[in-house]
Amino acid sequence: MAIDIPILYEDDEVLAVNKPAGLVVHSDGRTKEPTLADWLLERNPSIRGVGETISLTKGGVIEKWGIVHRIDRDTSGVLLVAKTQASFLNLKSQFQARTIKKSYRTITHGFFKEPAGTIDKPIGRSTSDFRKWSAEYGVRGDLREATTDYRVLGAGDREGVKLSYLEVNPRTGRTHQIRVHLKAVGHPILCDRLYAPKSPCVLGFKRIALHAFSIVFKGLDGAEHLVLAPIPEDFSHAIAELGLV
Repeated sequence: MAIDIPILYEDDEVLAVNKPAGLVVHSDGRTKEPTLADWLLERNPSIRGVGETISLTKGGVIEKWGIVHRIDRDTSGVLLVAKTQASFLNLKSQFQARTIKKSYRTITHGFFKEPAGTIDKPIGRSTSDFRKWSAEYGVRGDLREATTDYRVLGAGDREGVKLSYLEVNPRTGRTHQIRVHLKAVGHPILCDRLYAPKSPCVLGFKRIALHAFSIVFKGLDGAEHLVLAPIPEDFSHAIAELGLV
């Protein structure tokens, strides 16, 4: 695959990559396009058989060798990949126990009243769109607990649009959790075309303004590792435009 994916950390057990925005992590079983999983298998053929597959209801499977977690297509940033089955099980257990710490950077609409806070709202399926989740009224199916901490790093006004730059730390790992929680408190993420399609998209962003900035995990030997994904160019430009640097 002719694509440049920076390596942020690598040892015999784990590979941490800086996933570019626009690249899907693994196939959805419906569309055919290059994926991070394809790139990983090409780079590390020995990763085949590590981890788990997803069985499709109409037959077949989705192969996501080594991938322990995912981030959305248009979200950039750090993502962990297990290189061995023992490493996969080790990382999976940490995600299940919620001991892995993830931190994101995002730009949202509006100014926050408090400099920091916690959003504690259960998440369920949206009744309006099968692609969406919701922490507001009108959800279907089972509600799953979800908690997100945030801290305001700065705020500014651009083209008449009030915006805030945040550090966001999800304690749980629900699908679209950060996007859903911030929308639920009236601060949808900039350029989130699924959850805030009518909100203005400014600062030159061509994708959702969400970046997986860091992750902390433990190796098989118990040693703790911190991996950082540098702030991408579109974020740096936006922060400068808001006068936050």
